[in-house]
Amino acid sequence: MSEVPPYPLLTIIKVSIMIKKKILDPDRIRRIDGGFSFIPHRFLTEGFLASLGQKEILLYLFLILVSDRNGLSFYAYDAICSLLKLSADDYIEARDGLIVKDLIAFDGTIFQVLDLPSKPIEDAPPKESPSHITNLIQQSLWEAQGGE
Repeated sequence: MSEVPPYPLLTIIKVSIMIKKKILDPDRIRRIDGGFSFIPHRFLTEGFLASLGQKEILLYLFLILVSDRNGLSFYAYDAICSLLKLSADDYIEARDGLIVKDLIAFDGTIFQVLDLPSKPIEDAPPKESPSHITNLIQQSLWEAQGGE
């Protein structure tokens, strides 16, 4: 005997809906004047955006905005921190994260936004927090003194 689907009258049809776009404000259409920045669409579709932390995204987009056609820029860290409202530690963490993820190069003065790698580079495992390390040391000392 053949098995009857639970909803025999319901047929699921996958429909691809194409949204028709229209210009909302014809007097304000963007044009390329002077400098030009771009973000490849695969930055979003292939998971690069999702692989970044909030401060890394902020710094990366800033570096794209200020870079020349080769991806080069030379803003000083204090100017970047001031404009992006980042602490020096947050800036360094975001910058180093972008370097590890192979999205930028930095020689101490000049930044280069790099062509996207073939796939996003995952984060390294999180470092142990100082409180976790303290707990491990205390537990080890307690056990060394005969604690159970």
